[in-house]
Amino acid sequence: MKFDPLEYPYPSRRSVIYAKKGMVATSQPLASQTGIEILKRGGNAIDAAIGTAASLTVLEPNNNGIGGDAFAMIWNGEKLYGLNSSGSSPSSISIEKLKNKGYEEMPLYGWEPVTIPGVPGGWAELSEKFGKLSFSETLKPAIKYAKEGYPVSPKVGKAWGKFYNTYKQLQGEEFKYWFNTFTTENNKPPKIGSLWKSEDHAETLQKIAKSKVKSFYKGKIADEIDEFSKKYGGYISKKDLEKFSPKWVDPIKVNYRNYEVWEIPPNSQGLIVLLALNILKGFNFDAKEQADTYHKQIEALKLAFADGQKFITDPEYMNVNIDTLLSEDYSEKRREKIKEKAIKAEAGNPSTGDTVYLATADRQGNMVSYIQSNYEGFGSGLVVPNTGIALQNRGALFSLDPQNTNCLTPEKKTYHTIIPGFVTKEGKPGGPFGVMGGFMQPQGHLQVITNTIDFGLNPQATLDAPRWRWANRRTVKLEHGVPLSISKNLSRKNHNIEYSIKTEKFGKGQIIWKINDVIAGGTEPRSDGTIAAW
Repeated sequence: MKFDPLEYPYPSRRSVIYAKKGMVATSQPLASQTGIEILKRGGNAIDAAIGTAASLTVLEPNNNGIGGDAFAMIWNGEKLYGLNSSGSSPSSISIEKLKNKGYEEMPLYGWEPVTIPGVPGGWAELSEKFGKLSFSETLKPAIKYAKEGYPVSPKVGKAWGKFYNTYKQLQGEEFKYWFNTFTTENNKPPKIGSLWKSEDHAETLQKIAKSKVKSFYKGKIADEIDEFSKKYGGYISKKDLEKFSPKWVDPIKVNYRNYEVWEIPPNSQGLIVLLALNILKGFNFDAKEQADTYHKQIEALKLAFADGQKFITDPEYMNVNIDTLLSEDYSEKRREKIKEKAIKAEAGNPSTGDTVYLATADRQGNMVSYIQSNYEGFGSGLVVPNTGIALQNRGALFSLDPQNTNCLTPEKKTYHTIIPGFVTKEGKPGGPFGVMGGFMQPQGHLQVITNTIDFGLNPQATLDAPRWRWANRRTVKLEHGVPLSISKNLSRKNHNIEYSIKTEKFGKGQIIWKINDVIAGGTEPRSDGTIAAW
């Protein structure tokens, strides 16, 4: 990767971080430190990613958990590998059953959006294929944090309180276990800076470590999930858990100005990033801070979202070939739709979500781009009693319209928002990158790539740069810091412009780039982001 290491066009609290032996970039300081400690104990970047990811289920439970899903891309020094560790819908659920209960669309909370958790299986699969340390060794830091406690960081504490107020509104005895697990002795969310621990979470992690994840899918933990589901009329069962296994996949790519930009294939929405980049590479940009640059990026993204939300689902149910969508002919046809004025490209409502993304690198040349999430906050509001496992609500993305590509079907993977990214050039690694935040993620990926490749920003400046977010139809939200002149010119192009002071709505990213014999990283100013370097 090439950039000007001294170029800081935007206000920054941080400088680019350089290292030689290893680097871990996360949204939580203790998690980054965990990864570096694993590297120093002789682990590789994959071990560091596993240990960091496990620690984040403890340190940032509002954004991810054991009951969520995960995707990863791994550069092992020679080749890029992709791992899809997302779970399917339960075998007993159906559109008919939900319609009979009065649902017209998928709910966000309760049993209906619960899908099979993929996170623990993904950890074990990564460890088995690429790990250097034992699986149990990589989970030790997370177990220690859960058992002994840690101080709640600012962004986490704020979000914890928000979801506490949300879950208080949920009706039903089955939701009480969330409060038993994630509140203090006085039944309140923990305060920022206060110590928090979860011995149930620690015990669950110990069982996963000791059994190499078998307990979660086929043993004691599976029994507890099954029992909880049966008691309260859920759909997920032990049989569903027993069927789960992570899947190794070939990442998909496009060539963008002589760099290969890689994403995980569907059911991940990473395809949207590549569709947009394929459109944009037909344009030349004079400068970043110009209305025409913003306009073309936004329009390309809208067109890509329209395609993505029409076609992306479980690959077994997709009715279009990915190679066709990424072909030069198709991208040229889509590019022709971009005019001087904003167009209407329908693609639902690209809202934000809650996720953790991390990047790791070691001195042997291994690099990992990893992401995991419960989808919305802590997930469905359902916590398996005495385990610390918050079940995800990823199934909320299914449609109850049988004609929709992403309609609910038993044992089907839904359209998935979380996406890890990676860049290579001529067979050599550029490095991992990612931006968290629901449907903001493709938009964040697009802006990271164009900031880096088109405008030569260093990794920290890339993340510091004010962002835009397409909301729906012609509505675009701008982060404070985008020049007013650009806002006015975009309005003249028929964009409905809104400024937003909520920086967390614009995603949270991490970057590690490889430059010759060193690695350089940038971390997110919109979160408690930290880079640990060695």
